[in-house]
Amino acid sequence: MKSNYLTSVSFSEFDLNPNLSAALQTAGFTNCTEIQQLSLPLMLEGKDIAAQSQTGTGKTAAFLLGMYQHLLDNPCDENRKPTEIRALILAPTRELAIQIHKDAEQLGANTDFKIALAYGGTDYEKQRRSIQAGADILIGTPGRIIDYLKKRVFSLSHSQVVVLDEADRMFDLGFISDIRFLLRRMPEPEHRLNLLFSATLSHRVMELAYEHMNNPIDLKTKSDQIAAEKVNQTVFHPASDEKIPLLIGLMRKLQPTRSIVFVNTKRVAERVHASLLGNEINAEILSGDVRQNKRQRLIEDLSNGTLNTLIATDVAARGLHIDSVTHVFNFDLPQNAEDYVHRIGRTARAGASGEAISFACEEYVFSLPEIEELLGQEIPASPVTDDLLPVPAPPKKIQRSKPSNKGGRGSGSNRRSGRSGSGGQGRRKPANAKTS
Repeated sequence: MKSNYLTSVSFSEFDLNPNLSAALQTAGFTNCTEIQQLSLPLMLEGKDIAAQSQTGTGKTAAFLLGMYQHLLDNPCDENRKPTEIRALILAPTRELAIQIHKDAEQLGANTDFKIALAYGGTDYEKQRRSIQAGADILIGTPGRIIDYLKKRVFSLSHSQVVVLDEADRMFDLGFISDIRFLLRRMPEPEHRLNLLFSATLSHRVMELAYEHMNNPIDLKTKSDQIAAEKVNQTVFHPASDEKIPLLIGLMRKLQPTRSIVFVNTKRVAERVHASLLGNEINAEILSGDVRQNKRQRLIEDLSNGTLNTLIATDVAARGLHIDSVTHVFNFDLPQNAEDYVHRIGRTARAGASGEAISFACEEYVFSLPEIEELLGQEIPASPVTDDLLPVPAPPKKIQRSKPSNKGGRGSGSNRRSGRSGSGGQGRRKPANAKTS
């Protein structure tokens, strides 16, 4: 993390287990971020928290340290079976679940805890075998986890910790009934540590917290800004037919080394992709029907610089931790103001600076007032000048493959409605919602 984003409080000031302190030292973590400084003392006292903090500020490390310390301080029942998990971490997307699992392995490297990962779309039998072999900590998305629970692959009866990461997004994706289903199969709230972390905390999220947590402490960082303060935000007001020339013009002018272009639909993603390739701008698409192995490869390619531009639908707005993303382009303004916050949170992470450039065309400009109301400020507008509107070369013709329906039995794809037992009936699911 950037040193200017850290507080003066050192991790050594907390009474952490020596194995956790050693892992922090190996990872190069010496001082806390603000959310870590505020949340760790409460978690170490065994208190439930509902914490709001800007994206990229170290929430994952905070709840992982709180979880590990609680498990180490409270040994499990000697008669506990290997498939009776001790901690459950829920995330809205597979990308976020994978990232949390990676961080959990790093911070828990010196402990004996077994960690399992479960998410839809791939590796059904492999994940099932991993859980059945014994797991202390289970990390994953709600759909796949409920699938395994109903098949009695594991039990929640001895759960000591539950973490809800990005709970507001799980509401947006229609997972709230699933979350309630899982929470009701755990010990009573006063017999477990309940942690809820998110970049935004809405009234509906707090209602969930008060219903299923043990007197949670509402915790927020001092900053009044919802978006990271080092994101330089700009909005342009192009006509719809000017958006692609404007995107090309800005990319030629700014020369971003690592950028993400957000769109609202896969169809628009394909049109932008073809246009960028036709104008010699290296880009790929990340959308909901991209197979998991390719999704991971695209993220790795953007991280290591092999790929300069990723065109993404909102499946990528949460949970992606890619270092040094310099620019985020909202080719389409999102229709949900909170999605805007999470999109631009892909840049300016961990104290770095970044650029967030949005196009408010006639189709999506109506989302702008809601976004600015959430931010508590107006986004500075820049003029669409002639020098930013080159005459683009024709789009490149690309042979699109049909989406694959593969993913294994119980992958969680297209299974969100009508699931008995999880209260799935009547669930609100936005058009851009992504299943687990």
